[in-house]
Amino acid sequence: MTEQPAMRFQRANYMVSDLDRSLELYCGVLGFELAFRKDSAKDSYSYPVFEIPPDDNIRFAVLNAPDQPRVMALTEVSSPLPELPMPRRGAIVLDIADIDGVVDGARKAGCHVYEEGELHTHDGRVGREVGIVDYDGNLIVIYRILSAEHSS
Repeated sequence: MTEQPAMRFQRANYMVSDLDRSLELYCGVLGFELAFRKDSAKDSYSYPVFEIPPDDNIRFAVLNAPDQPRVMALTEVSSPLPELPMPRRGAIVLDIADIDGVVDGARKAGCHVYEEGELHTHDGRVGREVGIVDYDGNLIVIYRILSAEHSS
């Protein structure tokens, strides 16, 4: 029998107000693939840990990234979601090959897209980074490393 690792990252989860609309962004623009979706049972552990009102209905979808199964989940609740507090408390960060295509797609989808920044990594690489806010205020940061940093 193979020994289980002490820790393994399973997935991130965002709460959303419209699962179908969110899937258009996360799958159609960002490039995730739908692994599965389902309605949650009324005794789902999500109710107490996310403090979802017991009368709400929950639907969720689990998403794959290329070569990475089930790394993201979207959980839809039937009651309105409150605005997220600022500063933002979390983000997903995605290495995206086609930054321009994703930025264009996110803008066309009506998402807020921040001005692009130049990324300088701790190990001297240089790249591009852009923040995108989904329909429910969840932050997505996309980036791409372009080259090793050159010293003058």
